[in-house]
Amino acid sequence: MIDRHSETPAKGSRKPVVLMSMGAQARKGHDYQVMTQKYISPLVEFSACVPVLVPTCFGSGDLDQYLSMVDGVYLTGAGSNIDPALYGQENLAPDKELDRSRDLFDVPLIHAALERGLPLFGVCRGMQELNVALGGSLHQKVYSMPGFNDHRENGADAVPQQYADVHSVHLVPNTWFAKLMQQDSIPVNSLHGQGLHQLGTGLQPLAHAEDGLVEAVHLPAMPQFTLGVQWHPEWRAAQNPFSIRMYQAFGEACRQRVLSR
Repeated sequence: MIDRHSETPAKGSRKPVVLMSMGAQARKGHDYQVMTQKYISPLVEFSACVPVLVPTCFGSGDLDQYLSMVDGVYLTGAGSNIDPALYGQENLAPDKELDRSRDLFDVPLIHAALERGLPLFGVCRGMQELNVALGGSLHQKVYSMPGFNDHRENGADAVPQQYADVHSVHLVPNTWFAKLMQQDSIPVNSLHGQGLHQLGTGLQPLAHAEDGLVEAVHLPAMPQFTLGVQWHPEWRAAQNPFSIRMYQAFGEACRQRVLSR
């Protein structure tokens, strides 16, 4: 049994503060900025960090001030796709929602966070943002590409079934991530229509799906913690030892950032 409080800082010490960028959502004629609780919970429970939810709808003019207050950046998934114009392509999935305000906030956010040496953890869309920000591209429809599997969930299924583990990812041997996971492959869920194509500058794979699709990346030349994963480790993280290890590792990196200030 893994103690969810094993990484909690000593009483009186400051917990790390982590920036989470929100996304646009329209509801009943009103524009919302939203963040799903499932992403926040493991950051609080296993990273032992304090989340700061940042709106992306007002541009990136206050980015430096936001980053001056935080010890890490956590880029989550969302229901929207990244605007393909940002990686030089036409939109091949016009039926899928875009969130250009988040794109135009998160791309400079990634560059500024990396320059400041902040730990960075990206999940699903967050990993794709990291790739695009560093000059990489995406397969807009992985399911239509020869040789790749359909990685989408069935929208008619109940949510727990959509987030069930459906395939394995094979970890690149002898990497810090493989050592963290403590085995050669791990089972993951799969809820994405897009995937990494050309990798951005400096990114290297940490895991591949059974069809060869890159499903985890890092920036080995960067001194700080960097990790992007295509699956959803936040889903019922308390029941998944691999998810717990990821969030604890990110939290520890953020704590080291606090100590280095």
